Formats: sequence, C-alpha cells, structure tokens
Amino acid sequence: MSDDAAAKPGPFHPQAGAVMSADIAVPEHAREVGFYARVLGTGPAPLWRDDLMNNLGLPIIGLGERTEAYADLPLQWMPHIQVADVAASAGRAVELGGREVMHFRDANGASAWAVLLDPNGAAFGILPVVPAEAIPPEANPDAGDAAAPVGRIAWFDLTVPDAAATRDFYREVIGWSVHEVAMKDRGDPYADYAMLAEDGTAVGGVCHARGVNTGLPPVWLLYLPVGDLAESLRRVEAEGGQLLKTMNGADGTPTYAVIRDPVGVPFAIVPG
Repeated sequence: MSDDAAAKPGPFHPQAGAVMSADIAVPEHAREVGFYARVLGTGPAPLWRDDLMNNLGLPIIGLGERTEAYADLPLQWMPHIQVADVAASAGRAVELGGREVMHFRDANGASAWAVLLDPNGAAFGILPVVPAEAIPPEANPDAGDAAAPVGRIAWFDLTVPDAAATRDFYREVIGWSVHEVAMKDRGDPYADYAMLAEDGTAVGGVCHARGVNTGLPPVWLLYLPVGDLAESLRRVEAEGGQLLKTMNGADGTPTYAVIRDPVGVPFAIVPG
C-alpha cells in the first residue's frame, strides 16, 4: 500500500479512471456473505450492512454465487473501472498480452462492459463513465456531511514482479497517468506507481513485489474500511479467514491488514 493512498468520504466518482465498484462470484456463498458481514461490520456505527451494501444503502461491493454462468471468472475481487471507450480498452488489453473473459454488448452491438485479465492474471472490469446525474445524491461527497465515514473502496493496488510493464499496460488500457512513489527496500531506493484518474487523483497503485509488498498475491487488492480494525482482525480467524500481513504504525497499532477469506480470496481492511 502506497503512502499516496488517501481515502475519500464519498463512494462514487464519475470520471475516467475512477473505480466504481467491485464484485466477485464465490463458492460457499452463504458462508462467504456471513464472513464479510462479520469482518466488515465492526464498530459502534458499522460502515457496511449485513447485505454488504454500505451504510448509506448503496451497492459498492457485490458478492455473487459462483453459478455455471460465472464459472470462467477468476476467484478474485474485480474492481470495475470507468473508461472512455470500453471496446477500445478491451481491444488494447488483448493487444498488450491480456485476455478478455467476458464482453457484454447491448442490443445495438455497443460495448456495455467487459471483464479482462492483465498479463499477470489479475482480473478487472471496465465500464463506461457513469453520468453524474446517475449518481445518487447521498453518494455525492460534496453533499451533506462529507466528513461522515461511509463504506467505500478506500484504495486498491496490485503487486507484481514487473511493476513497470504492468504500469504501462494499465496506462494504455485504462488511460491512467502515473506518479512515482519513492520506496526503499533494506536501504535500496526504488519507485512504486500511483495511478491517477482523469482529474489527477490517485485511485490505485501498481507495486513491485519487494519491500513491504513482499509475498502479496498478484491480484488487485481492495482496501475496505471498517469501524474497528482490531475487532475486525479478531473476527477474521474466528470466521474462517487467514491473516496474511499486518502493518503497524509507530505506536504499534495496526494501520492495515491483508487477509484471505474462507475460500482463499485476498483483500485488505483499513480503519474507517
């Protein structure tokens, strides 16, 4: 996780390069829903409901059943990223060594959305930029109490052996621009990459598999905020999950953790 990761109070940002939502199709669906509801639903005012909508009642993450129709989808959380042209982005991904898993077109043949794999096998979805008027008023971070914490995707990043090549893949496919983030590994300086949306906001990271990111799987990790991080971590193993990595602040308290859910899917949690 890069130091550029900055959580926003609002969950939806209608612009090219911004993450709109994320979903996954899982086996043992009832168990998985129970796990996420318990782990995410901590604190005196939980940021997520039992149905995994956020505390505003908005669908930010979706947990579907792994039916035959979704059997080809990888067992990973898939962020859905807004792009200027779905067909062009999907075509460019294939040209650069990625793979198209699903591509839905409307009755007129226009591309509505696609699910892709990058050359590392990391899954992600693309969809057109959502019109601002389609965003629910309560999801607008400029409306009402913008400081109120809500369930959202706080950050997402991808850790791979060849971060420079992966950075360039997403720059071409999504249209992200790049900001280098200075890092050190046992005193050796290097740079990870903050990926910037259309307005220059950092929305995710592409990281080298070294330093603080050693051992992380090469999939898009969603960072989901919780009301009580310590209690959420306690519930992970109690509910059948596994703790992969915990990062602590200078005072020793956890700042974020990477975990696996009961069917082996990695994701991360941060304080809300």
